[in-house]
Amino acid sequence: MAATGSEKQGAKAYYVSTPIYYVNDAPHLGHAYTTVAGDVLTRWHRQRGEKVWYLTGTDEHGQKIMRTAEANGLTPQAWADKLVTEAWMPLWEHLEIANDDFIRTTQKRHTDRVQEFVQDLYDKGEIYKGGYEGPYCVGCEEYKLPGELLDGEGDFAGQKLCPIHKKPVEILSEENYFFKLSEYGEKLLAHYEANPGFIQPESARNEVVNFVRQGLQDLSISRSTFDWGIPIPWDDKHVIYVWVDALLNYATAVGYNENQAKFEETFPADVHLVGKDILRFHAVIWPAMLMAQGLPLPGKIAANGWLMVGGEKMSKSNLTGIKPQDLTSHFGVDAYRWYFLRAIAFGQDGSFSWEDFSARYTSELANDYGNLASRVAAMVGKYFGGELPASTADGEAETAIHEGLRKAVTEADRRIGDDLDFQGGILAVFDFVKQVNGYITEQEPWKVAKDTSDEGKARLATILYTAAESLRAVAVLLNPVMPETSQKLWDSLGAETSLGALAEQKIGEAGEWGRLPAGTTVTKGAVLFPRLEEKPTA
Repeated sequence: MAATGSEKQGAKAYYVSTPIYYVNDAPHLGHAYTTVAGDVLTRWHRQRGEKVWYLTGTDEHGQKIMRTAEANGLTPQAWADKLVTEAWMPLWEHLEIANDDFIRTTQKRHTDRVQEFVQDLYDKGEIYKGGYEGPYCVGCEEYKLPGELLDGEGDFAGQKLCPIHKKPVEILSEENYFFKLSEYGEKLLAHYEANPGFIQPESARNEVVNFVRQGLQDLSISRSTFDWGIPIPWDDKHVIYVWVDALLNYATAVGYNENQAKFEETFPADVHLVGKDILRFHAVIWPAMLMAQGLPLPGKIAANGWLMVGGEKMSKSNLTGIKPQDLTSHFGVDAYRWYFLRAIAFGQDGSFSWEDFSARYTSELANDYGNLASRVAAMVGKYFGGELPASTADGEAETAIHEGLRKAVTEADRRIGDDLDFQGGILAVFDFVKQVNGYITEQEPWKVAKDTSDEGKARLATILYTAAESLRAVAVLLNPVMPETSQKLWDSLGAETSLGALAEQKIGEAGEWGRLPAGTTVTKGAVLFPRLEEKPTA
């Protein structure tokens, strides 16, 4: 998607990344949740008129991928190619994800730069050779500390389990290369203190700070027991640890050691969106690697919570029965994008249920928002032949709507654009939608229409203009969240011919009253949020 709005050439892009996702299976609701959040955030900043870069992609190396591929009778590369082309990319397109780039860690533009980065650290004395033995979780691709492990029960009695995957760890012993992570503990703590917003939410920040304060161990950055990975450049018996490989995508994708101009205009990321289970990699290992290389640190590491279904975390190994397409086929793509950001406070765990989705869809989308759009278009058609009338009789009721809109724009812009509080920003817009509904109920335009005097006609015109202009602003504010629905409303209001493309409308200008000119043709298009059919059965 091309960036829109005014941009200063050479200005630093607002750079947002998702995690790059393991391709050992198809994407689930959790992956889509993070990716939609990043999409809404970057669309919002585009509509601020900013230069934006949105990155997502796939993590294709490591033991977990190798084992999954073998279990499916394919080479790791063939498996990765299959999943990316048949599952990951099609889903992002289906969900209207407007990413600027999609990086794969098997691409040469990535593998070459990773080798250069690691070689440089080795030449600087930041990497040394040693041996290590310890409990290893293949699912996490991480050595675990003994204190982190859980005691197994039932079938796993007598074994130690990964606290995240609840599966037995393996005891690995191998000769590795190590990065001197232990030397960066104090530097990291100093950065956390000087930049209190670096890790969000606060609970995640506290977890990382406490972890680093306990003392860091040097990080094993190579593996020699399998070969599916990027070879260590000075010792091809080893491959680079998958997390070192993966984290570097945030640099390699934007021109590290290859396109200096692009790199300087993009790097570092303003926001890394991550799941809380991979927070330490991003908030400890990644900044330490950047410090060692003398590169700037990201602006913010934002950890979203887990999606819970039936009290259990949504994951590839658990609750795989719900796919994003199962929901979009019933509720629609825009409602899907809206629901998870509306129902769950970003940064906290949240529960999903079909019943909750249905209730919110009917109450907030269909009844509050969709019905408002239908009523306004129908009344402009009935009383003014579809031509938007001019507002000439404003009073206190209209002034309240003007103030309500300004408040909604300011609140939504701060919450979504600055605070990553998607829920709060969406609620601010929908509070305004409720206010406009209340305004129409109180003003009773269907009764005012019976007054055929000049004063009555002026009053009716003012009520309907006020409602239509309010919808114009709502279409702009909700465009990052529900782009297809917003475009339908934009078309219904006749705004394209007078105001231009919806994607070019600035968030800040949404609150400027009177932008939709009188005389535009308002049409009653398709229902924005159709009545839901019965819940499909398995």
